[in-house]
Amino acid sequence: MDIFSSLDNSINRLGFWSVFVVIVTAIISLYLPLDAPNGYAVEHADRVAWLSNNRELFIAGWVNQIVAMLSLSGAFFAIAWRVGSTSPLVAMIAAMVVLMSVMAFIIPKFIAVWTIPILAETISTAASGAELADSLLRILNVSVPFSLYTSFDYLGFWLYSLFALLVAKPLFSLSLATKLASVTLGLFGVIYQLMLVALWASEIATVDIEASFIGISLLLIIAIIAMGYEFKKTSSSE
Repeated sequence: MDIFSSLDNSINRLGFWSVFVVIVTAIISLYLPLDAPNGYAVEHADRVAWLSNNRELFIAGWVNQIVAMLSLSGAFFAIAWRVGSTSPLVAMIAAMVVLMSVMAFIIPKFIAVWTIPILAETISTAASGAELADSLLRILNVSVPFSLYTSFDYLGFWLYSLFALLVAKPLFSLSLATKLASVTLGLFGVIYQLMLVALWASEIATVDIEASFIGISLLLIIAIIAMGYEFKKTSSSE
């Protein structure tokens, strides 16, 4: 087996196991909280109390999100590699977009596991800097769609939508799995841009932003499951 074939096989395996980890972390996320119950509407004092009492669960939930994000990025890199044989320039741009999305996502997620628990503890114990901590925790609210924290998350998903638009056409091929992935990625990319325009036109209420934008990310799950089958098939045949 030459170097290129070995690399291709390794990247296909990376894609397959990345998809597997994404599915596992998605299941785990059903049992780990990412914020206080009714996070958007909960009072600030109640959020502080919840964060103080559920510190370990909160951190575990966001560590799981970091693993999920990195695994999804791994699957996207494998998809970019797949389209590189026919559209190398598109593949390179798509890979760079994924890298930018990793940076956009890792910033708020690291804040969640490092900064937010410390802020909550500082406020609840009235320690030195509690006033500053209180202001920062409001700014870094993980549920309010217009907070500084969530702005990074939505930036990451917007970069995902650009990636989806870039690879949708070159990914379309004779394989049923890649056709399904291509269509679902294309739909995600187009729908996300249209919803962004609708948001700017005030057609989406603030309270509905999370459900609207995060809800369509299910299309990404469908796409990578289809590609996971393709990655497994390809790596097994080599």
